[in-house]
Amino acid sequence: MTITTLPLGPLGANCYIVSDGACCAVIDPGDNGPALHDALRGLTVSAILLTHGHFDHVGGVRDLQAETGAPVYLSSNDLSLPTELSGGLPAEFIDLSLESESTVTVGSITFTVLETPGHCPGSVCFWAKDGSQEALFTGDTLFQGSMGRTDFPGGDLTAMQRSLQRLSQLPPSLAVYPGHGPASTIGDERRWNPFLRPFAGRED
Repeated sequence: MTITTLPLGPLGANCYIVSDGACCAVIDPGDNGPALHDALRGLTVSAILLTHGHFDHVGGVRDLQAETGAPVYLSSNDLSLPTELSGGLPAEFIDLSLESESTVTVGSITFTVLETPGHCPGSVCFWAKDGSQEALFTGDTLFQGSMGRTDFPGGDLTAMQRSLQRLSQLPPSLAVYPGHGPASTIGDERRWNPFLRPFAGRED
């Protein structure tokens, strides 16, 4: 499993290309410019996965879907986001709604969906596995040393705390690829992130 990180769009949201060498998933294409085209050269886009529906994470979806024909996955809970947050991504661009513990298979890579509301009602994380390789794509739920905002319409601090508690119970060695900023691990976030530290060692 190869992971390419591209900060795209007006707020530099991390777009991830997750590939098995032949086909790939594109996570959160915030823009569809030359950088993304160059990174996708030689790959077949099999899925477009959206961690949530905010404009800075979905800005390139229309064009990328039109060019590749790849299905677009988003939680239906984010289809009702205000236009100023979603950028007006219409429901007809969404092929399949994401549900907790559902899976999306792209070549040899399996993505398991973890529902993590708080930043948005439909926020999800993708737990990718390819043989012994694993990675967690957390969108705007969990950042290195921080968490996503909950003061936008649809945000919910209590739901975010439950989501972070859930993530804190994942394997410490699991690599974390957030929607903004640098990568981390669950173990490092349990140790240093003030929003995860309260859950360290708790099992419920």
